[in-house]
This record gives sequence, structure tokens and C-alpha cells, in this order.
Amino acid sequence: MDAVRLIVTSRRSLAAGGGARETLAEVWQAQALAQAIGSRLAVAGPPELRGEALGLTELAGRGCGVLDPPELAPGELRAGRLTELGDARHTLMHLGGLLGEVGIALVALASSAEDEGTYWQCMEAIDAADESRDRVLEMLRRLADREQALPEREAG
Repeated sequence: MDAVRLIVTSRRSLAAGGGARETLAEVWQAQALAQAIGSRLAVAGPPELRGEALGLTELAGRGCGVLDPPELAPGELRAGRLTELGDARHTLMHLGGLLGEVGIALVALASSAEDEGTYWQCMEAIDAADESRDRVLEMLRRLADREQALPEREAG
């Protein structure tokens, strides 16, 4: 499945809300998807993005690692359904939005956490989502720089 479609599905599922367990499961799914997208970009994306994409893969993996993995039925792992990235810029714009929404959901969850373990899990996941989003924004900046440099090369 196309990356943007999976991101949109994740955004809808995260927005649908639910209890703490459901929200944490959606956050985990979003981080796993970010990890898969980063991995694909690192291998087959534009060369100027590969280093940042590797960083995204590591950070999103950390985001999954700080959360308890949800119990998913076969085929429910969205990242496992990723078949194509499509346009890197378009995908990264959507992924950045998803990661921002993940951070917001985690802040809301942390502020209402009934136990200290959930609170600290949310805090660590917020850091990972924020750092992952920073990597996405850096990749978007690099793509913009590349697009800006192309007309200069063609004119020269």
C-alpha cells in the first residue's frame, strides 16, 4: 500500500481516540510506520536524504521501543503493508503531520495518566516523536534546497 494512504489511515485512527491503551497502540503504529518509511528512504530515496532517513529509522525505532508493543492480529501492522513511497516530498509532508499529531496525543495522555509508568512512557515517546519529526523536517528542507538548486544548474 502507498505510504500516504497508510499515513492517512494512521491519522484517522489516532484522531478516533479511545482509551490510553488504544492511543498508545496507535502511537506505536505511527512510529513503526515512520521507521519503515525511513528505512525505505535510506535504501532507495534521494541520496541527499539517506543519512537523515537512517536517523529517522533509529529514532522511530526508539519510539516503538519505549512503548509496550500492541497485540496485533496478522495483517494489522500498517508498516508491514508499506509497498511504495510515492513522491518523497509528499510522503514526508504527511509523515511530519502524523508525527506532530502523535506528540499532541501523547501530551494529552501524559497529562491524564493515572500511573507514573504511563506518564514516563509518554514522556519518552514524546521525545522520540519530536526528534523523528525534526528529521522529517530536515529531509523536507534538503529536498527544497535540491529543488532550488536545479534551476540554477539548468540555467548555467
